[in-house]
Amino acid sequence: MAEKSIRLLTYNVHSCIGSDRKLDPGRIASVIAEAQADIVALQEVDVLRRRTGGIDQAHMIASLLEMQAHFHPALSVAEEQYGDAIITALPTGAVKAGPLPSIGEQRGAISVEILVGDRKLLVVNTHLGLRGRERMRQMTTLLNAGWLRGTADEPLPTILCGDFNAIPSSATYRLAARSLKDAQRAGNARPRATFPARYPLMRLDHVFVTDDLIVKQATVLENRLARVASDHLPLLAEIAFA
Repeated sequence: MAEKSIRLLTYNVHSCIGSDRKLDPGRIASVIAEAQADIVALQEVDVLRRRTGGIDQAHMIASLLEMQAHFHPALSVAEEQYGDAIITALPTGAVKAGPLPSIGEQRGAISVEILVGDRKLLVVNTHLGLRGRERMRQMTTLLNAGWLRGTADEPLPTILCGDFNAIPSSATYRLAARSLKDAQRAGNARPRATFPARYPLMRLDHVFVTDDLIVKQATVLENRLARVASDHLPLLAEIAFA
């Protein structure tokens, strides 16, 4: 029997502030809903921040999608938080979250074990730094320090995704590509840029998978709503177990 594939979306939501400067978490949820994603990895999520009206964007978006949110604050100042989230309606197990070695703004990652039918999948979501040297340290940490493959004795099929702030010619991208498969390069379609949303020039957002996963297709969503809802376009990958 053929395994059901899952749809994973990675999306830097820019604190839900669009290129029209409007704050609108509902618009972000609409972009995600249209993609019919099963698992959603979000970066640049505001939780209880005054600048964005004090709402918990992770849980608001999740509730609009009838999903559950797992959030990790890369930055916390008093009760104000900013970071990454994994949202899904699928059953979830172990969650790991923590900081990554950072030079500028503090960066972090979150991983969630997700049950897909009777199979376990590990999804790791991150937002890497702005300096090349810093990104290399962060990617090295993710690839080597118990982030990939999960907590189980048997290594889990793993997806590493997020805003890497790294184009394909960068050392950080090449480091990831040595041991993982780039979802956008798996199919026949030409890889598409994700940033900036209105006139995409750079491929900064990525989905990488381990060899025990198959990428059926990967697409950058470029509809009218996606072009205005954030400063990044979302990347959607359809993935199955090998």
